Amino acid sequence: VSAEPGPKVALGRRCACGGRAVCYRISVAAGFAGFQQSVTSGSGLPSWVSSRASPPAPAAGLRDALLNWGGRVTRFPALQLHLCGPAMRASQKDFENATNQVKLLKKDPGNEVKLKLYALYKQATEGPCNVPKPGVLDFINKAKWDAWNALGSLPKETARHNYVDLVSSLSASSESSIQVTPAADRKQPGSDALVVTSQDGITTITLNRPDKKNALTTQMYHDIMLALEAASKDDSAITVLTGNGDYYCSGNDLTNFTDIPPGGVEEKARSGAVLLRDFVDRFIDFPKPLVAVVNGPAVGISVTILGLFDIVYATDRATFHTPFSHLGQSPEGCSSYTFPKIMGPSKVIFGNLKMKGNVISIPKATEMLVFGKKLTAREACTQGLVTEVFPDSTFQKEVWVRLKAYSKLPPNAMRISKQVIRNTEKEKLHAINAEESNILRERWLSDECMNAVVSFLSKKAKL
Repeated sequence: VSAEPGPKVALGRRCACGGRAVCYRISVAAGFAGFQQSVTSGSGLPSWVSSRASPPAPAAGLRDALLNWGGRVTRFPALQLHLCGPAMRASQKDFENATNQVKLLKKDPGNEVKLKLYALYKQATEGPCNVPKPGVLDFINKAKWDAWNALGSLPKETARHNYVDLVSSLSASSESSIQVTPAADRKQPGSDALVVTSQDGITTITLNRPDKKNALTTQMYHDIMLALEAASKDDSAITVLTGNGDYYCSGNDLTNFTDIPPGGVEEKARSGAVLLRDFVDRFIDFPKPLVAVVNGPAVGISVTILGLFDIVYATDRATFHTPFSHLGQSPEGCSSYTFPKIMGPSKVIFGNLKMKGNVISIPKATEMLVFGKKLTAREACTQGLVTEVFPDSTFQKEVWVRLKAYSKLPPNAMRISKQVIRNTEKEKLHAINAEESNILRERWLSDECMNAVVSFLSKKAKL
């Protein structure tokens, strides 16, 4: 497409027409630079675009200028100007279509995007935030209020356009990122966020939300428990937990905290504590050799349960982070017991080295669980949390060669050996797990925890 005199036509990305046609943006520089419209497939060019009239003065208005002057356009088959409104604003119909399209998304866009959609919708329909700020304990509505309020005086038309544009991008992303796992390679029960396979005597449970850094949803907790139960009874020799993508697991998905049942936050905390206790119990009781293949950064619950695994292999790119205090929470996964036992004490030196009394013995585990220190893979290996670290370039190859060799060992002998090693502490681990879960139930209802979650959601919601 070309235009004379002045207008510059550039083929670009889809505009906010709701996906009804392939659109291109056009920048018009003949006396009214910066004006944008879109060109879209249609029934043909209007007759006025073939004229050679000179462009009118800018004072005539941008829309009128384009309507009264077409310059010279080399016609594409079935091409016409798509006038969405001033400065390429989405129409009310586009907006209504987008609100319906949101309900048809095949993929959960995540809490951050949901807050953006909520804020833009409210701004587009009601204008700037005009309701009182919710109380600090009402953290879901407070997060929504913060997201809406952050838009300030953004015009309704702009908010409407941004909403349509965001929905269009989500729809395109959802369609292009759908992954189909062959039914023969999957074990039920399960979900798309969890892939379970069995091959060469190894059952592999893979966290499969790479776009969300493999964050754990409530449903994934249930699915992992079911997968472990099935793996304990199948004919595999060992079981592996790993992640798909750059992350091993980024901990809990914050939608776990925002999906509040009719009984309110108290019911949510109570059911969450029961779910956590049952989840960790599955790892305590798992009868076969259990291996963590840590393919990238690990956060929260994915780190704390590592003390219950029999082998932990990690890429040198992995990190291990338990930011409980930052989130107003406390340790889980039996880490309050397993980490100090695994890591042992270390000496931390404060102040002048020559001053007597400045050397204080502090457990290494305290740095992780209380102060939220992030460990590299090498540090975690030195402290006993990781069995062995491999170069990232050869990680998958080396680890799976070794695991396939282990899977050929007599399975009953491995189960009995694990039983001898683990059974002496199993009862104690269950008691610790129950205590940690009860404490966390209280922490989830605390102001510190709620404020931390609200703060995180508010930061993520800012556009």
